[in-house]
Amino acid sequence: MNKLLNSAIEAIGNTPLVRLDRLTRTYAVEGAIVAKLEYLNPGFSKKDRAARGIIEAAELDGTLRPGQTVVELTSGNMGTGLALVCGIKGYPFIAVMSKGNSEERARMMRALGAQVVLVDQLPQSVPGQVSGGDLELVEKEAQRISKEFDAFRADQFHREGNAVAHYETTGPEIWEATNGAIDGFVDFVGSGGTYAGVTRALKERNPSIRCYVVEPEGAAAAAGKEVTQSEHPIQGGGYSMGDLEFLRDAPVDGYIQVSGSESREVARALARHEGIFGGFSSGANVAAALRLLRAEMRGKTIGVVICDSGLKYLSTDLWN
Repeated sequence: MNKLLNSAIEAIGNTPLVRLDRLTRTYAVEGAIVAKLEYLNPGFSKKDRAARGIIEAAELDGTLRPGQTVVELTSGNMGTGLALVCGIKGYPFIAVMSKGNSEERARMMRALGAQVVLVDQLPQSVPGQVSGGDLELVEKEAQRISKEFDAFRADQFHREGNAVAHYETTGPEIWEATNGAIDGFVDFVGSGGTYAGVTRALKERNPSIRCYVVEPEGAAAAAGKEVTQSEHPIQGGGYSMGDLEFLRDAPVDGYIQVSGSESREVARALARHEGIFGGFSSGANVAAALRLLRAEMRGKTIGVVICDSGLKYLSTDLWN
């Protein structure tokens, strides 16, 4: 993209798709992984797309008034995307986040002009590991603040602009970059918007593409498994929510569970072998793709999303 843009909002999307050939050789698997480098968006994550999609859809249908305050719960990435989009468009933004998320995220949102409200974790929760119960506390506070400010709730778990953004942009971009030579897609789910949007776009073009939901071990609620370990280090998803709205009508060819340690190891290997500095969920996605290339998708090409930047985790044990 070699043109002058009117704002950073126009720089969202059209991120590179990169083959991870050095990594697949290191792990001695047959096949290819192609990675969408979403950390190259202005807010350093895939959530920039959802933030833009939700705000612009609300502007279009009139549910967001000029100058109205916007509120949303976030693990940091959606909040960063909304801070960026709202700041440019002139909407005050309040991000509500668990104290279990990394401090880098809160600092970045504040730098972009957001007011950040941090919510205590449950007494039994582990710092740095946000559980579904912790997220429920954040949701309650977001509802309270929304009512107090008569705010527009961005509501990434339900507003269609989230999944539509990936249906209209991320999925078609992956298809076009591979010239349709893609056999599978895996995604670590938070709201499920990325998975639902990309899967729908890819399967409309080729129904035989196999798409897999990725969740943490012990917290695979979407797969219908008993939740035995709701706390895990893979920030931004795996909230033990078994009834995600975006997954209700989305085709799922399989479910994969990865551990926090496996995600950490692969994220570090991505940085070392490919020069791709992603976060925990990026490691989870690539770990799931590697597992498929060892088994039923040996010799195939699998698409993954590098969800966000490793810079957002410098205070965590991902890099320590």
